[in-house]
Amino acid sequence: MTNTLYGQVELPIVAKAKQIKLLVCDVDGVFSDGRIYLGNDGEELKAFNTKDGFGIKALGQNGVAVAVITGRKSNIVEKRMAALGVKFIVQGEEDKLPALQTIAEKLELSRSEIAYIGDDVPDLPCIEYVGLGVAVNDAHPLVKRGADYITFTNGGYGAVRELCDLIMQSQNTLHLATGSSV
Repeated sequence: MTNTLYGQVELPIVAKAKQIKLLVCDVDGVFSDGRIYLGNDGEELKAFNTKDGFGIKALGQNGVAVAVITGRKSNIVEKRMAALGVKFIVQGEEDKLPALQTIAEKLELSRSEIAYIGDDVPDLPCIEYVGLGVAVNDAHPLVKRGADYITFTNGGYGAVRELCDLIMQSQNTLHLATGSSV
């Protein structure tokens, strides 16, 4: 076991995190708490955590690519991820694994160089495929069972940041994180 900013983590998880060159994230339930607010005029609202935003920007600055793959389509997601510098934004994909594999092929990465964070059953094939499969703390029990690592933090409340910090700490780049959370 080793100490991280969030608690003790097993050494094999740290070894896996050290190899990561691509972080792939689900959105609803991971970047958000999973709730979707609908206004009377059909407007959709989601809350994003700025801590997660800082983590994504810091990863990018330290050479780790970031992608999002989500089953829903939303202009909010497009705008938020673009503001964070996320280069691969795939929306409306219920079967996420082929999209993940396409991104990995474009970047010429092996499975061991990819981390995926999710919260529900549609994320499970990706979590089981990658080198570091991660479930947020409040994920569905089947997803937790299939994950290598379960965050200490719930989705929408800094779970993405926790994973970003774990990756950067494992790669000895956490001290290089600078900028602002957007």
